Formats: sequence, structure tokens, C-alpha cells
Amino acid sequence: MNLIVAATLAGAAQAGPFICRETPIVQATERLAALAPRVVAGGKLDILAIGSSSTEGVGASTRDRSYPARLQNLLATAWPRVQVNIANAGIGGEIAPQTLARLKQALSERRYDLVIWQVGTNDAVNGGDLAAFKAMVADGIAMVRQAGPSLALLDPQFFPGIREPARYRTYVDAIGEVAKGQSVPVFTRYDTMREWHEADAQAFTAALAADSFHMSDAGYDCLARDMAAGLLSLTAAGRPVMAQSK
Repeated sequence: MNLIVAATLAGAAQAGPFICRETPIVQATERLAALAPRVVAGGKLDILAIGSSSTEGVGASTRDRSYPARLQNLLATAWPRVQVNIANAGIGGEIAPQTLARLKQALSERRYDLVIWQVGTNDAVNGGDLAAFKAMVADGIAMVRQAGPSLALLDPQFFPGIREPARYRTYVDAIGEVAKGQSVPVFTRYDTMREWHEADAQAFTAALAADSFHMSDAGYDCLARDMAAGLLSLTAAGRPVMAQSK
């Protein structure tokens, strides 16, 4: 990573007292090796970002402040030879079975180089059959692999108002467990946001929207910066992969 790119990714996103801090966000057992030569060679890189409201960008002031839009801009800077296109397929309120059905449809209609599947937040909020949830995550991983794109998961957000923290955390852990077993990298948003909160709970409120649940412009920007750094790590030969234990 050259110095200009490093400065771009590490730059502070600020809203009130909240300042974006560089946080390791990737749980990975292997790299996104198939993307590395594409990044070196240049050309188009088509990414599908699919999930619920935090992919759609609920809480952001405009759609171009959502994490997929910010991530596209950051990757375009990091990979100047690559035309990065991120399709935002987020729909607020969805649970895993609904997103899984849309993911299947999306993969049948168009070829993507990378899928970022944001999964589990509404499932964790609503509760349900955890074994069935894990099976759906495994089915989605198999589906994407059969279709051909690389895959990374984005796990649920942390927010202070979680009503049943222990149960909510079981969904986060379930995603990490299934992904680890299938050697799929996970952007560990829950642990990252929890660290932001533990570092400064008062300042953390600016990372969330007015509903204290969805992310704000500053929160999405910090997430996108951490995800961009993670993708650079996962696609760059010879660089260490950042990791967080689950």
C-alpha cells in the first residue's frame, strides 16, 4: 500500500466527538486469492453488496454516504488501475431467508467478482432457530461458491440497546463459526463497533443515527475504511491478514 493510499484509508471520519479509528476487522483463514491477479491486471471489478438496512444505508444522510458507496470510492483510490463497481442490493428489514432468495436471483442474472453478504442483524434482533440460521448461512456460502464469485461476510452491528446481548452474540458467533469452517473471511463489524463503544461510549453515539440502531454517516464511513483496509490485506500477496478471534 503506498503512502497516499494508506493516508486515505486511515484518515479520520468525524462527527462531533467521534473519530474513526483504524480497527482490525477481518476474521480470515485464507485470502481472496482469486481477486489478487484482477487487482494487479486492472480492468473492471464488479462487487455485489447484499443485505438489509445497513447495506441499503438506512441512517445515512444520502445514499452516497452508505458503506457500499464509500467503499467503492476508497477502493477506487487504493486500486487506481481497477474500475470498481459496487451494486448496492440492501433492503431494510430483511432476515437471512429473504436475502438468501434475492442472492440466488442476483447470481443468476449477472456475474460478480466478489459478493459481500451482510447477514444476521435482524435475525439476531428477532431470534429464532439458531441451527436453521447457521444452515442458511452455509447454504448461501455454497451457493456463491457454485456461482463463482469470491465471498466475504459482514456480521451484525453492535449497538448499546441490544435487548438480549447474550442471545444476540450467539448469532454473531454462529456466523463466525460457519465462515471459519468454510474458510470464508468475515468483516467483524460487531466486535469493531463494540471496541469503538468501549473506547468512548459518549462519543460512540455519533457513529449511530438518531434511532440509536442504524449507523450514521460517520459510522458508515469508518466501517467502509476498515473494510477497504481488510480487502487490501486479503488481496495483497505477502501482506499479513488482520484477524480477530471469535
